[in-house]
Parts: sequence; C-alpha cells; structure tokens
Amino acid sequence: MRVMRGLRKQLTGSLFAALLVLVAATAFGCTDVVAGKDATVDGSVITSHTADGAFYDAQVRTIPGATFPKGAMADVYWNITAEEEGGPVKIGEIPQVETTYTYFHVGYPFMNEHGVAIGETTIGQKEELKTFRPAAKAIMTVEQLEVFALQRAKTAREAIKVMGELAETYGFLPSCGSEGECLTVTDASEAWIFELRSVGMMWTPESKTPGAIWVAQRVPDDMVVVVPNMSRIREVNPEDADNFMASGNYQQFAIDQGWYDPASGKPFIWQEAYSPLTGNDDWSLSSMWIRNRLYTLHKILAPSREWDPYAETMSYPFAIKPEKKISVQDVMEMLRSHMADTPFDMYEDPAWFIRDGDKSVKSPLATPFVTKDMRKLLRIPYNRPVSKWDCAYSFVSQARANVPDPLRTILWFGYDNPHTTCYVPIYNGVTDTPETWRTFDRNAFDLKSTQWAFILGDELVNRRYQEAMADLTAVRAPLEKSFFDRIPEIDKKAAELAAADPAKAKAFLTDFTKECMEKTEQTWWKLNWQLISTYNNNKGK
Repeated sequence: MRVMRGLRKQLTGSLFAALLVLVAATAFGCTDVVAGKDATVDGSVITSHTADGAFYDAQVRTIPGATFPKGAMADVYWNITAEEEGGPVKIGEIPQVETTYTYFHVGYPFMNEHGVAIGETTIGQKEELKTFRPAAKAIMTVEQLEVFALQRAKTAREAIKVMGELAETYGFLPSCGSEGECLTVTDASEAWIFELRSVGMMWTPESKTPGAIWVAQRVPDDMVVVVPNMSRIREVNPEDADNFMASGNYQQFAIDQGWYDPASGKPFIWQEAYSPLTGNDDWSLSSMWIRNRLYTLHKILAPSREWDPYAETMSYPFAIKPEKKISVQDVMEMLRSHMADTPFDMYEDPAWFIRDGDKSVKSPLATPFVTKDMRKLLRIPYNRPVSKWDCAYSFVSQARANVPDPLRTILWFGYDNPHTTCYVPIYNGVTDTPETWRTFDRNAFDLKSTQWAFILGDELVNRRYQEAMADLTAVRAPLEKSFFDRIPEIDKKAAELAAADPAKAKAFLTDFTKECMEKTEQTWWKLNWQLISTYNNNKGK
C-alpha cells in the first residue's frame, strides 16, 4: 500500500483508478450471507462477512460507550481498516451525540452492545461516481459510517438511517478502490441490505446536495440473500416503508446522468443504473469472480434447482428461500467453501492428477488454495473461491429475540482463511478480549499474537493439504462443537444474572468469551507444532 500511495501522486485519476481496479479485484473481495429469522433453524437473524484482504485490521477490541458535553465533536478518520500503513488519519469532524454505545472494533466494525451486527462487501460503481482522497470533499468512509452507526443505533433500521444521513450530509468517500459498498445490517428482528454509492469528485458540502446515493431493502424473514461483491437490490419502492429505505436522490441522480429515462416506461433498476454492467471492469455485474460465488452458494441453499454456473448475475433473485432452514454452522461451511462440486474448484484441476502405475491419482501436493507461482507452474486457471487464503478475519453473527440484551447476539469470529479457521463465540455484552487477540504486526511474526497462530496454521496446512487438513479438522471439529454445546448453559446463567444485575451478566459473558479465545489460541499453537513435526521436509515425503 505504500507503493500505491506513491503511485497516486504520479498517476492521473483515470490511470490510478484503473490500477486500483486491478488491485482491488484480487485483494479486496468480501462475501456476505444474510438470513431472516424464519429461514434459520433457531429463529435467529444471521449475517456474516469475510474480510478478504490480508492487511485489514483484525484486532478484536471493545470501544466503551461514553457521554459527552453539549457541543462536543466526533473525529472522522481515513484508514480505519488499515489498508494503508501508518494508522488512521483524521480528515474531519462532526457534532458528537450525547451518549454513545459500546461497540466491537476491527477493520470493519461489526457489532455493538445492543446486538446490532453489520457485515460488509464492496460493490462496483460507474466511473462517474468514483471519488478519491485527498482531492474529494467527502469524508465518510463506509467503515467510519459503521463506527457511528454502532455507537448511535439500537436497531438495524436506526443504523441505516444514521449511516444514510451522515453519508448524504458529509459525503461518502470510498476506501476500497473507489467502489460502492454494501452493508448487511441485522438485529434480532430483521435483516437489511444497505447499498451506498458516492457521487463523484465534484461534490462539495456547500452545494447543499446529497453527498451520497443509497437504498436499503429488507430481507424477507423466510429467505436468504447472498452478496458477493455486487449490488443485489433491483426495483425500489420507498413508499413501502416496511421493506425499503432510500435517499431522496436515489433515482434522480441517474436521470441527471442520462442513465435512466422515466419517459421510457421501463422500471428503474437500481442495480443496473449505478453498476458497471460488462466489459473489462472486474467489478462489473458480469464478472466471473462474482458469478462463481453466486452459483456456488445458491447451489448450496437450493440444491434441487437447476443453476447455470455461467448465468448472468442479474438473473438471480434478490433473495432465495432455502430448501431447508439453515444454521450458524451451515453459514460457516458456506464461508469455508472452495467451490467443491462446481466447475470452479481448483482442487480438482487435471494438473493435480499424476500417474501411479496404471492409475491416475491426485498428487499429495494438491490444494484448493493454489499460490500464484504454483498456478503458473502447473497452468491452473484461477477461480476466486468463497474462502480466501488471504482473508484477515470472518464472522457469522446470530441475533436472537426474547433473550436479555447482554446476550442478544453471538458473533462467531475466526482469523485468517475461513476454511482453516476456528470460530469462537463473542457475546454482544462482552466488555474485553485477551491481549493476544488485540496484538498483531503483519511484518513481524509473534508467538503472542493469536492472529499469527492462524496465519501459520493455514500456511502449514496448505503445504500438505490432503493430510494436514484432516489433522486440522480432527482438532477443530470437537473444539467448535464444545463451544456450541455450552451455549444453552451460558445463556441460562447469563439470563439469570441479567435479571438481577446486567453488569454481572456482562462480566460472566466476558469471562466465557475470554476462556474460549484462550483455549482456541492454545489449541492452535499446539496444532502448529504438530503440523511442523509431522510434515517437515526431513520426513522424506
């Protein structure tokens, strides 16, 4: 990213934008799966997120809520995600509210004390909308909007209204290759898809026009929405307040640009009005790295339906009713997918198969997560899987109704590649995390950093995937199961404590989450030493 900052100074806007597209398509791509309460086995509302970029800040810490005097200001930052070196940079400020809520901070802040959870996935937008710092007057990145929403909102609807109003007032400033953004916002009652676009370099606060375009659509309670780096919302009906929200300019901006003619008699399609449709833009709606994830995950949700792996993304419905209700564990497995049983699985490429006598067998070096150098050597075409080896972190959140506030939402968090991670429960009432889960320097390996334990584990597994993945699964499966098995007991005890003293319930839940985190960390370091001992090159394999 230091190189990117230097290039920004040397290249003109269009050239730099083109370069960012190439970088973003490989380094930035996140996948969200969102489910309404009647689509899940336990009646919880689920969202999820894979933060697919090795540089993203993944240090899990709580930022306590606070009270502020009248007239106080809140700082606005660039680089909250740590996409660039050097840490966050203040680029503005806005009026502070009187009281803020505690929230959980990572690159894309994901939950607050009231159980509101937010997933993120970048979506493409047309060239005319792209907005670059430092020349732009807009100051609200999507991650900064998430911070303010989690600090100020008790429900998903409130969170969307907070973000929409702030983006309109202060301008949306994209931080991921100058593309648009989608946030999957949930509480214990409902799930929403919130899509946000910038309005170009010419916008200024003094113009008194909205500094962003946005819409939001509610996920039907009995359905699931998959968002793999593309706009999913099509027709919008702001008069249906139960199911839609939108900025006042959501359609007019497209009319002004000549992208939509009301006199045509055709419906206004948000998805097509503001997204690049085809061509060389990797963020276009026709991109194969988007299509293959839509196909893979819809095939999992409705396996009896005939899905075309090469169909245009616009042909997929906004939401799908799964053939069976899904669980948190089901969503975890979706995030872990390397696209098995599809044409896109690199693990089944013919290059991996070798002759062994009169048989063809898969090489012990075969892996679904093929490095760039290995792909070149073996001439294996690249297919972007759901699960990425350079993922910083991922989560699946589980918002439950009819439980006390401190245990409303459980967010299952995992470091690095979702395929090789172990998901750990974090209750929304938790107030602290172990120091080792708040320690990380990508440029310096550290035995006191849990994130490094998972990075190393993924690296070791990928060197001897077939055998080592079996070893990892043998360790992970009982550990994750033990966490799930304890949830009813923890819920019961925490609910009893919350009825008498919510602070005691929060302390109890914090102790439980820390215990799970510490156990997972210890288990993973032990697994790493086992993998090194078993698969080092002195074994003659």
